[in-house]
Amino acid sequence: MADRGGLKLLGFIFASVTLAVMLATGMVVKGYADGSYTLEATAIDGQ
Repeated sequence: MADRGGLKLLGFIFASVTLAVMLATGMVVKGYADGSYTLEATAIDGQ
């Protein structure tokens, strides 16, 4: 059976990664909601 210290460290790593992904996703969703990002293709001036 795995030791508890290793499992706590592994749980902490997974929790940190999960939190980072949730924050990044929330920032992208907020950007789309605010209109900073768009899914529509737009022409770039000069091209």
